[in-house]
Amino acid sequence: MTADPSAQPPSAATDAACDSGQQNLVEAPFPVVGVAASAGGLEAFTQLLHHLPTDTGMAFVLIQHLAPDHESLLSKILARATPLPVHEVQHGMSVEPNQVYVIPPNTKMILAEGVLQLSPREKVFGKYMPGDAFFTSLAADRGHKAIAVVLSGGDGDGSLGLKAIKAAGGVTFAQCEDTAQFDSMPHTAVATGKVDFVLPPARIAEELATLSRNPLLIDPLPVSGPSAAPETGDALSTIFALLKAAMGVDFSRYKPNTVDRRMQRRMLLYKLEQLEEYAQYLQTHPAEVKALYEEILIHVTSFFRDPEAFEQLKERVFPVITQNKSADAPIRIWVAGCSTGEEVYSIAISLLEFLDAQAAAPPIQIFATDISEPAIDKARAGLYAENQMVDVSTERRRRFFYALEGDRYQINKSVRELCVFARHNLGSDPPFSNLDLISCRNVLIYLGDSLQKRIMPIFHYSLNPSGFLLLGTAESTGHDADLFTLVDSKYRLYAKQIAGTRPLLSFTPSRYPSARVSDRLSTSAPPEGFDLQKKVDQLIASQYAPTGVVIDDKMQVLQLRGDVDRYLRLVSGAANFNLFNLVRDGLLVELRAAIYQAQRQDAPVSKHGLQLEEGSPVRGVRLQVLPFKVRC
Repeated sequence: MTADPSAQPPSAATDAACDSGQQNLVEAPFPVVGVAASAGGLEAFTQLLHHLPTDTGMAFVLIQHLAPDHESLLSKILARATPLPVHEVQHGMSVEPNQVYVIPPNTKMILAEGVLQLSPREKVFGKYMPGDAFFTSLAADRGHKAIAVVLSGGDGDGSLGLKAIKAAGGVTFAQCEDTAQFDSMPHTAVATGKVDFVLPPARIAEELATLSRNPLLIDPLPVSGPSAAPETGDALSTIFALLKAAMGVDFSRYKPNTVDRRMQRRMLLYKLEQLEEYAQYLQTHPAEVKALYEEILIHVTSFFRDPEAFEQLKERVFPVITQNKSADAPIRIWVAGCSTGEEVYSIAISLLEFLDAQAAAPPIQIFATDISEPAIDKARAGLYAENQMVDVSTERRRRFFYALEGDRYQINKSVRELCVFARHNLGSDPPFSNLDLISCRNVLIYLGDSLQKRIMPIFHYSLNPSGFLLLGTAESTGHDADLFTLVDSKYRLYAKQIAGTRPLLSFTPSRYPSARVSDRLSTSAPPEGFDLQKKVDQLIASQYAPTGVVIDDKMQVLQLRGDVDRYLRLVSGAANFNLFNLVRDGLLVELRAAIYQAQRQDAPVSKHGLQLEEGSPVRGVRLQVLPFKVRC
């Protein structure tokens, strides 16, 4: 990157590093290890250096929390502990391999184009986070050759930057808590789920030495080839087949560089050098298939990233979509690829702020989808750590969040209830319809051309005539520019183009049988008293309606429809028609969660990709809960 991210908050730098897709186009010459530490960190870093070879070919940069008004003796102390050259950084100093660099007091430091840049340190909502700032710049500068280490310290610095390092394909370490004098920093880092190795300092040094000899870290990234499907039988096709069989997603239609980066990161962790070795490892370790799946689905997001984009929504989108809305016609928004929910809640907050000035606000329905079930679960909970809130103003925190113990925040229930979260595959699942706005930011940059060509017509189909599409700043409508009119080029805001050629769409075909000829209604006049509407309803229900049950608010089964034996079973003992007592085990957890969500939000809830493992073969299940009220 040529831009200086020093003026950006950590989350903005994270987005710049990971959303642009540019950081790995130019191969970094050698790895750089960033080390974040605070209280007790000097001793830990000294131990690490003591066990480190002098010829790793890596540069080491220590981001130690220092007293702002005292001269630092850190470089002199470390010089006595290692034969490696140790430097206190000066602005504009270039990093070189096999050398150690130490941050000066009272500064913020980043790495840009191999050069260390200093600026006055700054608080982020009352806290100094120099580790986060450096890690995010390191991810942008080094890509898959970025390595982050979090050592002893008394706050949570570094944990946000770890996400940028991992998203860029780098490797992350944290000191194990039982060896840290102060475990808050490593504990917070590990809690993000983004740490690859949790080890004492001496073992971290050993792993770094091992990584330095791995060809995947030394040589340029190989590519999988063009976006066309790999040949049947090779290692890559085997990996794609394993992912599709286990997780239901065809990653052969993703951009090769994205998949390469994630696979090779996993191979580094297991010290594998050939793709064939990794394919074999996946076949014998099913848990690694799921781990690779989650890594390919890069979860990089933040609250109000690109703040001006949300101002564009308030100025150019919300006035249009609320105009002429009747009091009972809802505003319908779809956030596709919602990750862990920050984007969803940012749009909800912006819309609520806009509607403050409206005399009568219409209902709001925000549908938020992602292909990752763990991401959806986090988004639905709406719980965020302090360092994830850096772009949320004090006023917004006060109005839209609850402050919880442990420096955590939860989005207010009133905002959560506007949002329905569901797992959804953009490439195959049917879309939502009658939408006023679709936000799909920084998703398309990871998808191949064939998948993008399928998705754009779907978005066009889903929008109302006056609807809008919001993409990421590095994305566009591509080959389907005739379907949309560009409203803002900087923030990639589009309006639906009515004059565009109506796209031909095909969704997953229905698995329900078609009507038989013998069941067709006669064209002759019906007899007197014959209820034609009721007969048609019965016919449609008997032929096309999915298997289902009707329950009351106490979960008691009132009606059964279709062949329910595959999903429900009677148990011995006194008769109990509570649905949770009847449903088969493979569906119980998801069914309970879906019913609870539908009750709480008074909106339909869908669950895709469920598996019913009783019997053979394993069957896929799509679950939908539809709330309704009986009015007398």
